[in-house]
Amino acid sequence: MVQTPPSPSSPDQYKVDAEKTTVEAIIQASTSETEIDLEFLYTRDIEFRQETIYFLVVDRFHDGDPDNSEGANSELYDPTGKDWGKYWGGDLQGVIDKLDYLQKMGVTTLWLTPLFEQVEDLFISNAAMHGYWTKDFKRINPRYIAQGEDPSLNNTQEERNTTFDSLIAELHQRKMKLVLDIVCNHSSPDTNGSKGELYDDGVKIADFNNDVNNWYHHYGEVQNWEDEWQVQNCELAGLATFNENNSEYREYIKSAIKQWLDRGVDALRVDTVKHMPIWFWQEFTGDMMIHKPDVFIFGEWIYSNPSDDRSVEFANQSGMTILDFGLCVAIRAALGQGSENGFQTIQYIFDQDHCYNGATELITFIDNHDMSRFQSLNPDPAMLKVAIALIMTSRGIPCIYYGTEQYLHDDTDGGNDPYNRPMMEKWDNDTEIYRNIRLLSGLRRLNPAVAMGSQWPKYLTPDIYCYVRRYRDSLCFVALNRGGEVTLPEVETELPDGEHTCAVTRNKYEVKDGKIYNLQLEERGVIVFSHVGERIKGQTIVRVQLNGVNTQPGETIVVTGDCPELGNWDIAKAYPLEYINANTWFGEIPFDESTGNLISYKYAMWREGRSPLRENLVNRRWVIAKEGTVKWRDTWATGREC
Repeated sequence: MVQTPPSPSSPDQYKVDAEKTTVEAIIQASTSETEIDLEFLYTRDIEFRQETIYFLVVDRFHDGDPDNSEGANSELYDPTGKDWGKYWGGDLQGVIDKLDYLQKMGVTTLWLTPLFEQVEDLFISNAAMHGYWTKDFKRINPRYIAQGEDPSLNNTQEERNTTFDSLIAELHQRKMKLVLDIVCNHSSPDTNGSKGELYDDGVKIADFNNDVNNWYHHYGEVQNWEDEWQVQNCELAGLATFNENNSEYREYIKSAIKQWLDRGVDALRVDTVKHMPIWFWQEFTGDMMIHKPDVFIFGEWIYSNPSDDRSVEFANQSGMTILDFGLCVAIRAALGQGSENGFQTIQYIFDQDHCYNGATELITFIDNHDMSRFQSLNPDPAMLKVAIALIMTSRGIPCIYYGTEQYLHDDTDGGNDPYNRPMMEKWDNDTEIYRNIRLLSGLRRLNPAVAMGSQWPKYLTPDIYCYVRRYRDSLCFVALNRGGEVTLPEVETELPDGEHTCAVTRNKYEVKDGKIYNLQLEERGVIVFSHVGERIKGQTIVRVQLNGVNTQPGETIVVTGDCPELGNWDIAKAYPLEYINANTWFGEIPFDESTGNLISYKYAMWREGRSPLRENLVNRRWVIAKEGTVKWRDTWATGREC
């Protein structure tokens, strides 16, 4: 829907009078200020589906600046790296020092644990080395920057000369992105009698134990995890829980995160989203996207699952996507724990993709900082290779937990927290996992079928999983084997006939009639074929996603409109979209003639042997940006016969 532009700040800003503050009037007054405003109004969130995310715990990655390790309270630092609850010295300079290593591995986006200033005390013998006990959301943790450096975002806003700013500059120079991990649900636990003391750039503004302005909930800890009210209002593990009904709190947390976005943060990962009501997140994401329209946001709904209606509602209605715990649990069961149903367990999750409005934007992973590492379940490096190949080539955006490429794991106590957060030890750029991530990350960027396409199983048993990713005339065929060596008599690949080379092994295979005959899969084998068709090219690319339409075989969703690119309302010349799943159609529409213009459009359905079906609504309207890539995300309005 078209948003009403802001009123001019001066009478001459748009050179139109007060009653002409319509979109058309602004377009007619084509000043540079107008162009900036239109870009602002009609740009949507950044395209993230081609990214490969690498998630690291800052304190456990690399100590690039030993001088800052002791911090304000040296008792919280263990230089021996044996006390798992204390700081071990990792910092932002350490991340900067290893950016070349990460870039060469194919990493395009870094997700760092929270960088906010933390409480400098112990809670049950643990320091806040993980970053989730925030003291001041407008200051950087001094342990992560140079000794003596000002941690205040306000004080360094003009100069932007902090270690954090250096990290942003180094990332963006490499065309890499940064995900800031944020916590809106809570601040800090009780540390020596102090709980939930919150600061606004050094000025105390709230205190759980003296909560005169009602910044916190005071309902005790969650007793019944099936009670939605308790989950959203009671405490999680003794952490001071914010009162989202307090508008002063909401203004504070939103203003703080906006400051980080202003410093160059590209995306947000949001902690513990199930513990706050969805209306809060709708307000929060809306404000973030108004402030920075191209921000990408994903949340942690712990153990979300397509069968869990509440987590699905959150993914579809909150304004952010989520970490795909459902797929993670299935992969860990099938490949980490050897479940009887194997790959069928994984396909069961994919079969429910229609529950989501954006299944291709779910964040996929096999482990993280809150669960044992994959290799603590199954130490076989070959099985890890299969698991990584799966998330790198399946729908969704893959996220690799730091050290996976170096087979990093500590199996003490089953590898559970805190032993899933060991110090990074090696930087070998020739391990098999490192090489495979590099190859498959490149494939994700090169082949649009892998990043944006549909997924079709072609051969499925508990031990064998073959599937095709498809978008337009680009294809990717993947064969995975969790068992022993096997030969498949024939497998449909959809690839063009001829010789094809595996992107991982470089072995060559012959395709005939779209099939591979007598396909040999080695034990724990991975085969990936890529066929890249012609890419969409245009001055502006609009990536269209439509949900909520029920189609049958022979029916195609198209976009029709009042511009040449959409057929000038000629339904026969409308632009066809691609079927992704039973809830989603997607396509990329190139715009050249109509860039910079206001257009009208709606969706329709081509039907073999029948009249087309159009949406039953007033035309949608949009200003096509002059260049770049934007998105339309729409829901089908009940159609009417033509």
